[in-house]
Amino acid sequence: MKPAWDQLGSEYAASSSVLVADVDCTIEDELCQQQGVQGYPTIKYWNEGSKEAKDYNGGRDFDGLKSFVEDNLEVKCDVKDQEKCTQKEKDYITKMQAKGADDIKKQKDRLAGMVSGKMTPEAKQWVVQRLNILKQL
Repeated sequence: MKPAWDQLGSEYAASSSVLVADVDCTIEDELCQQQGVQGYPTIKYWNEGSKEAKDYNGGRDFDGLKSFVEDNLEVKCDVKDQEKCTQKEKDYITKMQAKGADDIKKQKDRLAGMVSGKMTPEAKQWVVQRLNILKQL
């Protein structure tokens, strides 16, 4: 798994939205205890703004790791430069830019409450995409 993890780190080294890091629990014992690490290797992830780590339970090969990052963590759409945005995201940006700050906050709060709920992977991805857009407005 270490080669796949290192490859993932190289893939996202220049990313502004994804940080891939290693922690050696034989050295950082206190940190690992705080995060509930009991076995090795353990993969944890944080969504932006979250103080609590979540356990990663997906594939341990590069393709599985990268797919998870793309679907759940990577911010691809930039409101200021919409080149990498899908048409659906562009339409959402236009819609939300026409709204006031109160409406944007309400949507952000609503979506933040939904993100940990049960839904299809596609629905969860759209929730995360909208949250990322709203954070930029």
